[in-house]
Amino acid sequence: MAERSFKQEVRKLGLTQGEEFEGEGILAVTKALLQSGVAYVGGYQGSPVSHLMDVLADARETLDELGVHFESNTSEAAAAAMFGASVHYPVRGAITFKSTVGANVAADALSNLASGGVTGGTLVILGEDYGEGSSIIQERSHAFAMKSQMWLLDPRPNLASIVAAVEKSFELSEVSHTPVMMTLRVRACHMHGRFQAASNRRPAMSLAEAMADPRRDVQRMALAPATFLHEHEKIADRWPAAQRFIHEQGLNEVFDDEDRRADIGLIVQGGLYNTLMRALELMGLADVFGQAEIPVYVMNVVYPLVDEEVLAFCRGKSAVLMLEEGQPEFIEQAIHTLLRRAGIETMLHGKDMLPRAGEYTIQVLLKGLLKFLERHPDPAGEPAPALPDGVARMLAPKVVPIVPSMPGVPLVDVPEVQPRPPGFCTGCPERPIFTALKMVEAEIGRHYVSADIGCHQFAALPPFNIGATSMGYGLGAAGAAAFNVSNAARRTISVMGDGGFWHNGLTTGVGNAVFNRNDNVILLVDNGYSAATGGQDILSSYSPNENQVTQVPIEQTVRGVGAKWVRTVSHTYDLQSMKSVLREALTTDEPGPKVVIAQSECMLNKQRRIKPRIRDRIRSGKRVVVERFGVDADTCTGDHSCIRLSGCPSLSIRDNPDPLRQDPVATVLSSCVGCGLCGEVAHAAVLCPSFYRTELIHHPSRWERWYARLSAWVIRPLQKRLSAREWNHAG
Repeated sequence: MAERSFKQEVRKLGLTQGEEFEGEGILAVTKALLQSGVAYVGGYQGSPVSHLMDVLADARETLDELGVHFESNTSEAAAAAMFGASVHYPVRGAITFKSTVGANVAADALSNLASGGVTGGTLVILGEDYGEGSSIIQERSHAFAMKSQMWLLDPRPNLASIVAAVEKSFELSEVSHTPVMMTLRVRACHMHGRFQAASNRRPAMSLAEAMADPRRDVQRMALAPATFLHEHEKIADRWPAAQRFIHEQGLNEVFDDEDRRADIGLIVQGGLYNTLMRALELMGLADVFGQAEIPVYVMNVVYPLVDEEVLAFCRGKSAVLMLEEGQPEFIEQAIHTLLRRAGIETMLHGKDMLPRAGEYTIQVLLKGLLKFLERHPDPAGEPAPALPDGVARMLAPKVVPIVPSMPGVPLVDVPEVQPRPPGFCTGCPERPIFTALKMVEAEIGRHYVSADIGCHQFAALPPFNIGATSMGYGLGAAGAAAFNVSNAARRTISVMGDGGFWHNGLTTGVGNAVFNRNDNVILLVDNGYSAATGGQDILSSYSPNENQVTQVPIEQTVRGVGAKWVRTVSHTYDLQSMKSVLREALTTDEPGPKVVIAQSECMLNKQRRIKPRIRDRIRSGKRVVVERFGVDADTCTGDHSCIRLSGCPSLSIRDNPDPLRQDPVATVLSSCVGCGLCGEVAHAAVLCPSFYRTELIHHPSRWERWYARLSAWVIRPLQKRLSAREWNHAG
């Protein structure tokens, strides 16, 4: 199950010529694909483009009507290989995945595709996950486009510009016989807006028609000696064709109406345009409609550069500031070369005014623009507009006084306070796995743990501190493959999720371990769907899917590739079972890889599914029982092992109600989902009996009401007697 359904929104995909579309960026991209006559779409989920896959899955009826094939691929490499359909046929195809990590996985297919070129237009939609909200390694997709000579678009973040970029991308691809990539930042994917829709188009050639007319041209294959000719073809033919199309179609934009400062200029990546305009507005150099007092050249196509446009913009200006996010400064270096070769003396600034790395937020751009304007004041002597007080305060350095631990030492000002590290959600079924592993390690010693991409990677942080490396999605077991020696005193442990397992971990992890007679432990976390990417179905999903094959057991699969020692824990919250299986895996004498499959549904997705049902039952007056856990403050010792060995966000501390005890006691917050792990931890560690389980009953039966009244009637006088005794002792 995906984390969100788009059943209602996909109706907008049927809008026709002249109607106004209003909605989210991802939905607008889907509409643009259908307006472009795309024949097939594929991809692999991952923020910020997970919802694009979810939208397409919910829009199957519309896709079927148009004859568009949609495939949810098992990896980015599988998605990129789909473009083989566009090599010889005039069919348009699009795929989507997550920025550089997806491009890395798909690199082989995309390189081969870019070498031979395409006949039909192909578009790779990249969720550019760079900056403060990112969840991955900090790299840009720009380098990949340059490496393989694929054109890269970075459109202005408004729906009309994004839709136009999608439609023009296919034309650009066909004119230059080159694959095109387009980046969409997180905010662009989820922004809302409107544009004038066009009618959807059926593919010019259907896939069935292409299959009925087999074509081949060995010169289009990435096969020597054709590959040597492809490199020259890219430079001599495809590159100039792309530049002509970009210029003639006006894909890049210049905003220079009524500029007060025509002696300077700004060049900006299209995706940063909104941020730049907001920064200029705060400085008093632009209005809310985007009319700026400084000329702006917006590069909606960041690769290749259109030489004549760049030179025309820079010519006659004393200085230009290049706003290029991330490093290295590919665009800035290319413009430097252009200007010097053309003999233009315009001074080009960029990373000398702005940070070399990191997201270019409004605050970052404000500081860079102020440096630029200070270096190049108005030649007419006009002073720069004064910054509003709020903006000046925002740019002032922030310091936080830290109280030292030693007496007599003065306060220390630090620029920032470290943020709270990310962790597992409340009730996450992966928390008991690492709790059990922590307990087993306390018995038999610490082990080297190779982590993987996914929620389980949070175990590397407090309170578990389990995990040393993460080499890539589905590469958890491969990351520990070198530690396969016969004289080792302990085994290594590798962790992998079910999404990563089907992505590539089956072969790179389990298959590789079986083939090389690896003696280590492989821990597979089975959520029942790809929880980390949004709950999309995979081969081992528990629920049936009318469009795809599911319910293929992971245990059956790993045994199929030769694993002999395989154990499945069907309920990870059973802490004793998890401990027992992990202990056995780490100590058994049986040779070969030891595979532990830990099953439990992602609690976040489970709550998304069951909470609406519970609310509906309560509203309709039906009996509903909700489990909750609590801590008896009189019994709690203040040891807090439940917090140290669980780390659940619903566990906290509060003041001890006993006036004779100073240590705070544990408490369970209302966010508790009743998974029971905290109580399991306390009892498994034989540390504290203070946890209790209670049932909150909505619309109880008559018997339950009568029983509750009877219990209160019996307990009330006992409570009064106990309170009186405590009062007398206190007196």
